[in-house]
Amino acid sequence: QVQLVESGGGSVQVGGSLRLSCAASGLTFKYYCWHWYRQAPGGEREGVASIDEDGKSTYTNSVKGRFTISKDVAKMTLSLEMNNLKPEDTAKYYCAAESGGRCVYGGDYYGEGTSVTVSS
Repeated sequence: QVQLVESGGGSVQVGGSLRLSCAASGLTFKYYCWHWYRQAPGGEREGVASIDEDGKSTYTNSVKGRFTISKDVAKMTLSLEMNNLKPEDTAKYYCAAESGGRCVYGGDYYGEGTSVTVSS
């Protein structure tokens, strides 16, 4: 049974930092593309960052230069380092696993999410 468990969310002020983690189990971590998505209150789910099986990462424009996605294959953990946070980063953040290793269509498995609130 695949389980993805996010942690690290919280409330910060503008300009602050948070590090999100996603602990995975029940799958062969290294053969997946990994995504971070977010969904703001009343908004649609948005792709934030992805990292493929080779370690190549991509970001949505609004977080480039501020967020860094990384993975630890041995620990089966995905991370998202978020710096210089802005109010528009307020959302629930989800990790997702896409089988096949290439980031093509999005996640096959999703976690329950962790909430991030950025206040001014």
